[in-house]
Amino acid sequence: MTDHASAPSSPKDFPHRRVGFVSLGCPKALVDSERIITQLREDGYELSGSYEDADVVVVNTCGFIDSARAESLEAIGEALDANGRVIVTGCLGVQESEIRSVHPKVLSVTGPQQYEQVVSAVHEHAPIERRHDPFTDLVPDTGIKLTPRHYAYLKISEGCNHRCSFCIIPSMRGKLASRPAGDVLGEAERLVASGTRELLVISQDTSAYGSDLRYRTDFWGGRPVKTRLTELCEALGTLGAWVRLHYVYPYPHVDELMPLMADGKVLPYLDIPLQHGSPRILKLMRRPAAAERALDRIRRWRENVPELTLRSTFIVGFPGETDEDFESLMEFIEEARLDRVGCFQYSPVDGASANELPDPVPDDVKAEREALFMQRQAEISEERLADKVGTLQEVLIDEVGELGMIGRSHADAPEIDGQVYVNGADFANPGDLLKVRITGSDAHDLVGDYEPD
Repeated sequence: MTDHASAPSSPKDFPHRRVGFVSLGCPKALVDSERIITQLREDGYELSGSYEDADVVVVNTCGFIDSARAESLEAIGEALDANGRVIVTGCLGVQESEIRSVHPKVLSVTGPQQYEQVVSAVHEHAPIERRHDPFTDLVPDTGIKLTPRHYAYLKISEGCNHRCSFCIIPSMRGKLASRPAGDVLGEAERLVASGTRELLVISQDTSAYGSDLRYRTDFWGGRPVKTRLTELCEALGTLGAWVRLHYVYPYPHVDELMPLMADGKVLPYLDIPLQHGSPRILKLMRRPAAAERALDRIRRWRENVPELTLRSTFIVGFPGETDEDFESLMEFIEEARLDRVGCFQYSPVDGASANELPDPVPDDVKAEREALFMQRQAEISEERLADKVGTLQEVLIDEVGELGMIGRSHADAPEIDGQVYVNGADFANPGDLLKVRITGSDAHDLVGDYEPD
Protein backbone atom coordinates (compact mmCIF):
# COMPACT_ATOMS: atom_id res chain seq x y z
CA MET A 1 0.00 0.00 0.00
CA THR A 2 1.34 3.42 -0.86
CA ASP A 3 1.48 5.80 2.08
CA HIS A 4 0.39 9.05 0.47
CA ALA A 5 0.15 10.76 3.81
CA SER A 6 3.97 10.88 3.91
CA ALA A 7 4.42 11.98 0.30
CA PRO A 8 6.19 15.31 -0.32
CA SER A 9 3.87 18.27 -0.77
CA SER A 10 5.97 20.60 -2.88
CA PRO A 11 4.28 21.41 -6.19
CA LYS A 12 7.61 21.05 -7.94
CA ASP A 13 7.66 17.39 -6.99
CA PHE A 14 4.35 16.91 -8.78
CA PRO A 15 4.28 18.49 -12.24
CA HIS A 16 1.12 16.39 -12.77
CA ARG A 17 -1.43 15.85 -10.05
CA ARG A 18 -3.80 12.89 -10.18
CA VAL A 19 -7.20 12.64 -8.49
CA GLY A 20 -9.01 9.39 -7.81
CA PHE A 21 -12.79 9.61 -7.88
CA VAL A 22 -15.54 7.38 -6.49
CA SER A 23 -19.13 8.30 -7.34
CA LEU A 24 -21.96 6.57 -5.46
CA GLY A 25 -25.72 6.89 -5.47
CA CYS A 26 -28.26 8.12 -8.00
CA PRO A 27 -27.84 9.77 -11.42
CA LYS A 28 -28.21 13.19 -9.77
CA ALA A 29 -25.06 12.49 -7.76
CA LEU A 30 -23.36 11.32 -10.95
CA VAL A 31 -24.05 14.71 -12.52
CA ASP A 32 -22.48 16.37 -9.46
CA SER A 33 -19.41 14.18 -9.96
CA GLU A 34 -19.20 15.15 -13.63
CA ARG A 35 -19.22 18.84 -12.71
CA ILE A 36 -16.49 18.44 -10.10
CA ILE A 37 -14.31 16.38 -12.45
CA THR A 38 -14.82 18.87 -15.28
CA GLN A 39 -13.57 21.72 -13.07
CA LEU A 40 -10.59 19.69 -11.85
CA ARG A 41 -9.62 18.82 -15.42
CA GLU A 42 -9.93 22.47 -16.39
CA ASP A 43 -7.59 23.29 -13.51
CA GLY A 44 -5.00 20.87 -14.88
CA TYR A 45 -5.58 17.75 -12.76
CA GLU A 46 -5.54 14.28 -14.25
CA LEU A 47 -7.84 11.44 -13.25
CA SER A 48 -6.32 8.32 -11.77
CA GLY A 49 -7.60 4.85 -12.48
CA SER A 50 -6.40 3.52 -9.13
CA TYR A 51 -6.15 4.61 -5.53
CA GLU A 52 -2.41 3.98 -5.43
CA ASP A 53 -1.59 6.36 -8.29
CA ALA A 54 -3.77 9.20 -6.97
CA ASP A 55 -2.44 12.15 -4.97
CA VAL A 56 -5.87 12.50 -3.37
CA VAL A 57 -9.19 10.60 -3.63
CA VAL A 58 -12.64 12.22 -3.75
CA VAL A 59 -15.59 10.06 -2.59
CA ASN A 60 -19.03 11.37 -3.61
CA THR A 61 -21.37 9.70 -1.12
CA CYS A 62 -25.04 8.74 -0.91
CA GLY A 63 -27.05 8.94 2.30
CA PHE A 64 -30.62 8.19 1.24
CA ILE A 65 -31.14 4.91 3.13
CA ASP A 66 -29.13 2.95 5.66
CA SER A 67 -27.67 0.55 3.10
CA ALA A 68 -26.47 3.49 0.99
CA ARG A 69 -24.92 5.14 4.06
CA ALA A 70 -23.14 1.89 4.92
CA GLU A 71 -21.87 1.57 1.33
CA SER A 72 -20.57 5.15 1.44
CA LEU A 73 -18.77 4.64 4.75
CA GLU A 74 -17.26 1.43 3.40
CA ALA A 75 -16.05 3.21 0.25
CA ILE A 76 -14.44 5.94 2.35
CA GLY A 77 -12.68 3.31 4.44
CA GLU A 78 -11.47 1.47 1.37
CA ALA A 79 -10.03 4.68 -0.11
CA LEU A 80 -8.33 5.53 3.20
CA ASP A 81 -6.78 2.08 3.46
CA ALA A 82 -5.48 2.19 -0.12
CA ASN A 83 -4.47 5.84 -0.33
CA GLY A 84 -4.74 7.67 3.00
CA ARG A 85 -5.73 11.06 1.53
CA VAL A 86 -9.51 11.25 1.12
CA ILE A 87 -11.93 14.12 0.52
CA VAL A 88 -15.60 13.35 1.16
CA THR A 89 -18.58 15.08 -0.47
CA GLY A 90 -22.18 14.33 -1.39
CA CYS A 91 -25.39 13.64 0.51
CA LEU A 92 -23.81 11.84 3.45
CA GLY A 93 -21.50 14.83 3.82
CA VAL A 94 -24.23 16.71 5.71
CA GLN A 95 -23.59 14.19 8.51
CA GLU A 96 -19.96 15.21 9.00
CA SER A 97 -19.87 14.09 12.63
CA GLU A 98 -21.02 10.59 11.65
CA ILE A 99 -18.33 10.35 8.96
CA ARG A 100 -15.55 11.60 11.23
CA SER A 101 -16.62 9.32 14.08
CA VAL A 102 -15.98 6.35 11.78
CA HIS A 103 -13.17 7.82 9.67
CA PRO A 104 -11.44 10.63 11.61
CA LYS A 105 -8.54 10.85 9.13
CA VAL A 106 -10.54 12.20 6.17
CA LEU A 107 -9.11 15.48 4.92
CA SER A 108 -12.34 17.34 4.22
CA VAL A 109 -16.11 16.81 4.34
CA THR A 110 -18.67 18.76 2.30
CA GLY A 111 -22.31 18.25 1.41
CA PRO A 112 -24.03 17.91 -1.99
CA GLN A 113 -23.68 20.60 -4.68
CA GLN A 114 -20.68 22.19 -2.92
CA TYR A 115 -18.54 21.98 -6.04
CA GLU A 116 -16.28 24.94 -5.25
CA GLN A 117 -15.50 23.67 -1.77
CA VAL A 118 -14.55 20.23 -3.14
CA VAL A 119 -12.29 21.76 -5.79
CA SER A 120 -10.71 24.07 -3.18
CA ALA A 121 -10.05 21.09 -0.93
CA VAL A 122 -8.30 19.27 -3.78
CA HIS A 123 -6.14 22.35 -4.45
CA GLU A 124 -5.31 22.58 -0.75
CA HIS A 125 -4.30 18.97 -0.26
CA ALA A 126 -2.81 18.32 -3.71
CA PRO A 127 -1.55 21.74 -4.88
CA ILE A 128 -0.80 21.96 -8.55
CA GLU A 129 2.15 23.67 -10.17
CA ARG A 130 0.22 25.59 -12.78
CA ARG A 131 -3.28 26.68 -13.59
CA HIS A 132 -5.09 25.34 -16.59
CA ASP A 133 -4.29 26.92 -19.94
CA PRO A 134 -7.42 26.73 -22.13
CA PHE A 135 -5.33 27.11 -25.27
CA THR A 136 -3.26 24.01 -24.63
CA ASP A 137 -5.30 21.86 -22.23
CA LEU A 138 -8.58 21.39 -23.97
CA VAL A 139 -11.69 20.13 -22.19
CA PRO A 140 -14.78 19.74 -24.37
CA ASP A 141 -17.57 22.30 -23.98
CA THR A 142 -19.75 19.49 -22.68
CA GLY A 143 -17.42 18.90 -19.77
CA ILE A 144 -16.33 15.47 -18.56
CA LYS A 145 -18.98 12.71 -18.74
CA LEU A 146 -19.02 9.53 -16.66
CA THR A 147 -21.63 7.90 -18.88
CA PRO A 148 -21.05 6.47 -22.36
CA ARG A 149 -20.76 9.03 -25.13
CA HIS A 150 -24.20 8.34 -26.58
CA TYR A 151 -26.31 9.16 -23.53
CA ALA A 152 -26.15 11.73 -20.75
CA TYR A 153 -28.06 12.78 -17.64
CA LEU A 154 -29.46 16.31 -17.78
CA LYS A 155 -30.17 17.69 -14.31
CA ILE A 156 -32.81 20.43 -14.53
CA SER A 157 -33.18 21.27 -10.84
CA GLU A 158 -31.88 20.46 -7.40
CA GLY A 159 -33.67 19.97 -4.10
CA CYS A 160 -37.29 19.21 -3.26
CA ASN A 161 -40.20 20.97 -1.55
CA HIS A 162 -41.93 17.78 -0.39
CA ARG A 163 -41.53 16.50 3.13
CA CYS A 164 -42.15 12.79 2.69
CA SER A 165 -41.88 11.11 6.07
CA PHE A 166 -39.42 8.41 4.93
CA CYS A 167 -37.03 10.75 3.10
CA ILE A 168 -34.23 13.09 4.24
CA ILE A 169 -33.24 14.37 0.79
CA PRO A 170 -34.58 17.92 1.43
CA SER A 171 -32.38 18.19 4.51
CA MET A 172 -29.40 17.21 2.35
CA ARG A 173 -30.10 19.01 -0.91
CA GLY A 174 -32.40 21.82 0.21
CA LYS A 175 -35.56 23.21 -1.34
CA LEU A 176 -36.35 23.13 -5.05
CA ALA A 177 -33.89 25.22 -7.08
CA SER A 178 -34.58 25.08 -10.82
CA ARG A 179 -31.98 25.88 -13.44
CA PRO A 180 -33.06 28.56 -15.93
CA ALA A 181 -34.40 26.98 -19.11
CA GLY A 182 -31.73 28.65 -21.24
CA ASP A 183 -28.94 27.06 -19.18
CA VAL A 184 -30.52 23.60 -19.43
CA LEU A 185 -31.13 23.89 -23.17
CA GLY A 186 -27.63 25.24 -23.81
CA GLU A 187 -26.12 22.23 -22.04
CA ALA A 188 -28.43 19.85 -23.92
CA GLU A 189 -27.49 21.45 -27.24
CA ARG A 190 -23.76 21.03 -26.53
CA LEU A 191 -24.26 17.40 -25.51
CA VAL A 192 -26.16 16.55 -28.69
CA ALA A 193 -23.54 18.34 -30.80
CA SER A 194 -20.86 16.15 -29.18
CA GLY A 195 -22.64 12.90 -30.09
CA THR A 196 -25.20 12.34 -27.32
CA ARG A 197 -28.19 10.44 -28.70
CA GLU A 198 -30.27 10.28 -25.51
CA LEU A 199 -30.93 12.92 -22.86
CA LEU A 200 -32.14 11.58 -19.52
CA VAL A 201 -33.89 14.41 -17.68
CA ILE A 202 -33.46 14.12 -13.90
CA SER A 203 -34.19 16.02 -10.69
CA GLN A 204 -35.77 15.32 -7.31
CA ASP A 205 -39.18 16.44 -8.65
CA THR A 206 -39.18 16.93 -12.42
CA SER A 207 -42.87 17.90 -12.54
CA ALA A 208 -42.24 20.88 -10.24
CA TYR A 209 -39.54 22.31 -12.53
CA GLY A 210 -39.67 26.10 -12.64
CA SER A 211 -42.34 26.55 -9.95
CA ASP A 212 -39.77 28.12 -7.60
CA LEU A 213 -38.97 30.68 -10.34
CA ARG A 214 -42.67 31.26 -11.05
CA TYR A 215 -42.04 29.80 -14.51
CA ARG A 216 -40.23 32.95 -15.59
CA THR A 217 -39.26 33.40 -19.20
CA ASP A 218 -35.64 32.75 -20.10
CA PHE A 219 -33.85 32.86 -23.46
CA TRP A 220 -32.20 30.20 -25.59
CA GLY A 221 -30.64 31.03 -28.94
CA GLY A 222 -32.29 34.43 -28.79
CA ARG A 223 -35.75 32.88 -28.41
CA PRO A 224 -37.91 33.19 -25.29
CA VAL A 225 -38.73 29.96 -23.45
CA LYS A 226 -40.57 29.49 -20.16
CA THR A 227 -38.78 27.77 -17.30
CA ARG A 228 -41.52 25.15 -17.15
CA LEU A 229 -41.52 21.41 -17.89
CA THR A 230 -43.85 21.46 -20.92
CA GLU A 231 -42.00 24.27 -22.67
CA LEU A 232 -38.62 22.77 -21.76
CA CYS A 233 -39.62 19.42 -23.27
CA GLU A 234 -40.94 21.12 -26.41
CA ALA A 235 -37.54 22.76 -26.91
CA LEU A 236 -35.57 19.60 -26.07
CA GLY A 237 -37.65 17.76 -28.64
CA THR A 238 -36.19 19.93 -31.41
CA LEU A 239 -32.61 18.73 -30.82
CA GLY A 240 -32.94 15.37 -32.55
CA ALA A 241 -32.10 13.19 -29.53
CA TRP A 242 -34.19 10.86 -27.42
CA VAL A 243 -35.61 12.73 -24.42
CA ARG A 244 -36.43 10.50 -21.43
CA LEU A 245 -38.15 11.86 -18.31
CA HIS A 246 -37.42 10.61 -14.79
CA TYR A 247 -38.94 11.38 -11.36
CA VAL A 248 -42.15 12.82 -12.79
CA TYR A 249 -44.81 13.22 -10.12
CA PRO A 250 -48.30 12.64 -11.58
CA TYR A 251 -49.51 16.23 -11.29
CA PRO A 252 -52.35 17.39 -13.59
CA HIS A 253 -50.07 19.43 -15.89
CA VAL A 254 -48.15 16.27 -16.83
CA ASP A 255 -51.13 15.64 -19.15
CA GLU A 256 -49.64 18.38 -21.35
CA LEU A 257 -46.71 16.10 -22.18
CA MET A 258 -48.86 13.48 -23.87
CA PRO A 259 -49.16 15.34 -27.22
CA LEU A 260 -45.37 15.75 -27.25
CA MET A 261 -44.99 11.99 -26.78
CA ALA A 262 -47.62 11.24 -29.42
CA ASP A 263 -45.72 13.48 -31.86
CA GLY A 264 -42.36 11.81 -31.13
CA LYS A 265 -40.77 14.89 -29.54
CA VAL A 266 -40.36 13.15 -26.17
CA LEU A 267 -40.05 9.41 -25.59
CA PRO A 268 -43.32 7.76 -24.50
CA TYR A 269 -41.80 6.91 -21.14
CA LEU A 270 -42.46 8.20 -17.64
CA ASP A 271 -40.68 7.34 -14.42
CA ILE A 272 -43.27 8.19 -11.75
CA PRO A 273 -42.47 7.77 -8.01
CA LEU A 274 -45.75 6.30 -6.73
CA GLN A 275 -44.41 4.48 -3.60
CA HIS A 276 -47.69 2.82 -2.53
CA GLY A 277 -51.30 2.06 -3.45
CA SER A 278 -53.01 2.39 -0.07
CA PRO A 279 -54.47 5.87 0.60
CA ARG A 280 -53.83 5.45 4.32
CA ILE A 281 -50.15 4.58 3.85
CA LEU A 282 -49.69 7.37 1.31
CA LYS A 283 -51.05 9.77 3.91
CA LEU A 284 -48.61 8.43 6.51
CA MET A 285 -45.83 8.85 3.95
CA ARG A 286 -47.00 12.43 3.30
CA ARG A 287 -46.96 11.80 -0.42
CA PRO A 288 -48.26 14.59 -2.69
CA ALA A 289 -50.55 12.47 -4.95
CA ALA A 290 -53.42 10.10 -4.14
CA ALA A 291 -53.53 6.58 -5.59
CA GLU A 292 -57.01 7.00 -7.07
CA ARG A 293 -56.05 10.12 -8.99
CA ALA A 294 -52.86 8.43 -10.15
CA LEU A 295 -54.85 5.53 -11.63
CA ASP A 296 -57.26 7.89 -13.39
CA ARG A 297 -54.32 9.81 -14.81
CA ILE A 298 -52.60 6.65 -16.01
CA ARG A 299 -55.77 5.62 -17.85
CA ARG A 300 -55.98 8.97 -19.64
CA TRP A 301 -52.31 8.91 -20.53
CA ARG A 302 -52.62 5.49 -22.13
CA GLU A 303 -55.73 6.52 -24.04
CA ASN A 304 -53.71 9.33 -25.63
CA VAL A 305 -50.39 7.46 -25.93
CA PRO A 306 -51.05 3.69 -26.16
CA GLU A 307 -47.33 2.86 -26.42
CA LEU A 308 -46.56 4.71 -23.17
CA THR A 309 -44.14 2.89 -20.85
CA LEU A 310 -44.51 3.53 -17.12
CA ARG A 311 -41.92 2.78 -14.47
CA SER A 312 -42.20 3.29 -10.73
CA THR A 313 -40.86 2.24 -7.33
CA PHE A 314 -42.73 1.09 -4.24
CA ILE A 315 -42.02 0.59 -0.55
CA VAL A 316 -43.37 -2.39 1.38
CA GLY A 317 -43.33 -2.75 5.14
CA PHE A 318 -43.81 0.93 5.92
CA PRO A 319 -44.62 1.46 9.62
CA GLY A 320 -48.28 0.72 10.21
CA GLU A 321 -48.76 -1.18 6.92
CA THR A 322 -51.46 -3.78 7.58
CA ASP A 323 -52.44 -6.80 5.52
CA GLU A 324 -55.29 -4.70 4.14
CA ASP A 325 -52.87 -1.93 3.11
CA PHE A 326 -50.64 -4.43 1.37
CA GLU A 327 -53.65 -5.89 -0.42
CA SER A 328 -54.52 -2.36 -1.60
CA LEU A 329 -51.02 -2.09 -3.02
CA MET A 330 -51.40 -5.42 -4.84
CA GLU A 331 -54.74 -4.29 -6.25
CA PHE A 332 -53.12 -1.04 -7.36
CA ILE A 333 -50.36 -2.71 -9.38
CA GLU A 334 -52.91 -5.13 -10.83
CA GLU A 335 -54.97 -2.23 -12.12
CA ALA A 336 -52.09 0.05 -13.09
CA ARG A 337 -50.21 -2.71 -14.98
CA LEU A 338 -46.96 -0.80 -14.91
CA ASP A 339 -44.22 -1.89 -17.28
CA ARG A 340 -41.16 -1.48 -15.06
CA VAL A 341 -41.28 -1.61 -11.28
CA GLY A 342 -38.78 -1.60 -8.45
CA CYS A 343 -39.59 -2.46 -4.84
CA PHE A 344 -37.64 -2.19 -1.62
CA GLN A 345 -38.36 -2.91 2.00
CA TYR A 346 -38.76 0.05 4.31
CA SER A 347 -35.75 0.72 6.49
CA PRO A 348 -35.37 3.54 9.03
CA VAL A 349 -33.16 6.46 8.04
CA ASP A 350 -31.65 8.74 10.67
CA GLY A 351 -33.54 12.02 10.64
CA ALA A 352 -36.69 10.73 8.89
CA SER A 353 -39.95 11.46 10.70
CA ALA A 354 -41.30 8.01 9.77
CA ASN A 355 -39.03 6.60 12.46
CA GLU A 356 -41.48 7.95 15.05
CA LEU A 357 -44.51 6.15 13.60
CA PRO A 358 -45.96 3.26 15.61
CA ASP A 359 -46.47 -0.38 14.59
CA PRO A 360 -43.24 -1.25 12.76
CA VAL A 361 -43.55 -4.20 10.40
CA PRO A 362 -41.42 -7.27 11.30
CA ASP A 363 -38.53 -8.01 8.93
CA ASP A 364 -39.87 -11.42 7.93
CA VAL A 365 -43.23 -9.86 6.96
CA LYS A 366 -41.42 -7.18 4.91
CA ALA A 367 -39.47 -9.87 3.06
CA GLU A 368 -42.59 -11.93 2.40
CA ARG A 369 -44.49 -8.93 1.05
CA GLU A 370 -41.61 -7.90 -1.17
CA ALA A 371 -41.42 -11.41 -2.64
CA LEU A 372 -45.19 -11.56 -3.28
CA PHE A 373 -45.15 -8.10 -4.82
CA MET A 374 -42.23 -8.79 -7.15
CA GLN A 375 -43.61 -12.18 -8.17
CA ARG A 376 -46.88 -10.63 -9.34
CA GLN A 377 -45.16 -7.66 -10.95
CA ALA A 378 -42.83 -10.00 -12.86
CA GLU A 379 -45.91 -11.71 -14.30
CA ILE A 380 -47.39 -8.35 -15.33
CA SER A 381 -44.09 -7.24 -16.88
CA GLU A 382 -43.81 -10.51 -18.80
CA GLU A 383 -47.34 -10.06 -20.14
CA ARG A 384 -46.62 -6.46 -21.14
CA LEU A 385 -43.41 -7.43 -22.96
CA ALA A 386 -45.08 -10.36 -24.73
CA ASP A 387 -47.40 -7.85 -26.39
CA LYS A 388 -44.35 -6.41 -28.17
CA VAL A 389 -43.45 -9.62 -30.00
CA GLY A 390 -43.90 -9.02 -33.71
CA THR A 391 -43.62 -5.23 -33.43
CA LEU A 392 -40.92 -3.09 -35.03
CA GLN A 393 -38.92 -1.15 -32.43
CA GLU A 394 -36.26 1.53 -32.68
CA VAL A 395 -33.28 0.36 -30.62
CA LEU A 396 -30.34 2.40 -29.35
CA ILE A 397 -27.23 0.20 -29.28
CA ASP A 398 -25.30 0.27 -25.97
CA GLU A 399 -22.88 -2.66 -26.25
CA VAL A 400 -21.10 -4.58 -28.95
CA GLY A 401 -19.59 -7.86 -27.76
CA GLU A 402 -19.26 -11.59 -28.20
CA LEU A 403 -22.96 -12.07 -27.57
CA GLY A 404 -23.84 -9.65 -30.34
CA MET A 405 -25.56 -6.29 -30.13
CA ILE A 406 -27.28 -5.18 -26.94
CA GLY A 407 -29.43 -2.08 -26.89
CA ARG A 408 -32.54 -0.44 -25.52
CA SER A 409 -35.93 0.53 -26.89
CA HIS A 410 -37.86 3.64 -25.88
CA ALA A 411 -39.21 1.55 -22.99
CA ASP A 412 -35.80 0.98 -21.39
CA ALA A 413 -33.77 3.44 -19.37
CA PRO A 414 -30.08 2.55 -18.96
CA GLU A 415 -29.05 0.39 -15.97
CA ILE A 416 -32.53 0.18 -14.39
CA ASP A 417 -34.75 -1.35 -17.12
CA GLY A 418 -34.47 -4.22 -19.57
CA GLN A 419 -32.45 -4.65 -22.75
CA VAL A 420 -32.97 -5.70 -26.35
CA TYR A 421 -30.68 -8.40 -27.73
CA VAL A 422 -30.28 -7.79 -31.46
CA ASN A 423 -29.39 -10.41 -34.08
CA GLY A 424 -27.99 -9.67 -37.52
CA ALA A 425 -26.40 -6.30 -36.78
CA ASP A 426 -22.70 -7.11 -36.42
CA PHE A 427 -21.80 -3.86 -38.14
CA ALA A 428 -23.35 -1.65 -35.46
CA ASN A 429 -21.56 0.59 -32.96
CA PRO A 430 -22.65 1.98 -29.59
CA GLY A 431 -24.92 4.95 -30.20
CA ASP A 432 -26.41 3.59 -33.45
CA LEU A 433 -30.20 3.58 -33.81
CA LEU A 434 -31.53 0.44 -35.51
CA LYS A 435 -34.91 -0.89 -36.55
CA VAL A 436 -35.47 -4.23 -34.83
CA ARG A 437 -38.30 -6.75 -35.31
CA ILE A 438 -39.06 -8.26 -31.87
CA THR A 439 -39.11 -12.08 -31.94
CA GLY A 440 -39.09 -13.06 -28.26
CA SER A 441 -39.44 -11.82 -24.69
CA ASP A 442 -39.29 -12.75 -21.00
CA ALA A 443 -40.08 -10.83 -17.80
CA HIS A 444 -37.29 -8.30 -18.39
CA ASP A 445 -35.77 -8.31 -21.87
CA LEU A 446 -36.58 -8.55 -25.57
CA VAL A 447 -34.90 -10.37 -28.45
CA GLY A 448 -35.15 -9.27 -32.06
CA ASP A 449 -33.72 -9.24 -35.57
CA TYR A 450 -32.21 -6.23 -37.28
CA GLU A 451 -34.49 -5.09 -40.07
CA PRO A 452 -32.91 -2.88 -42.74
CA ASP A 453 -34.84 0.12 -43.96
